[in-house]
Amino acid sequence: MIKEFKEFIARGNVVDLAVGIIIGAAFTAIVNSLVADLINPIIGLLTGGTDFSSHYVVLKGEVPPNASLEVARNTGASVFAYGSFISAIINFLIIAWAVFLLVKGVNKLQNTVAKKKEEEAAAAPAGPTTEELLAQIRDELRATRA
Repeated sequence: MIKEFKEFIARGNVVDLAVGIIIGAAFTAIVNSLVADLINPIIGLLTGGTDFSSHYVVLKGEVPPNASLEVARNTGASVFAYGSFISAIINFLIIAWAVFLLVKGVNKLQNTVAKKKEEEAAAAPAGPTTEELLAQIRDELRATRA
């Protein structure tokens, strides 16, 4: 079983997957910072609050006035944290947009490389056809027999 596990780990696609997960985690941290530190404060200004992600409505329980979302949750109250949900939606949209742009860029690069290969193949001088090669071999065989 250990041998099989080593073979599984040694495969290139497993290593590529691990690299992708690590880069994805780092990218998620960047997007979270973008949303929390740049976008949410702007939305918060427009909605009258300083931190949009901490907007909530108390459904049941007692919460001190102007308490943060963390304090409201720690009191045991049932809160409807719509600001956190909207922040998650913004995070998703930003990540989806970035992935879309990344895939679009990779596809464009692949198309460019494929087009260059096609152009090089078209520009390369055409070699002899199979029939021409067979005719040359036939002629050489006749010449050596004679």
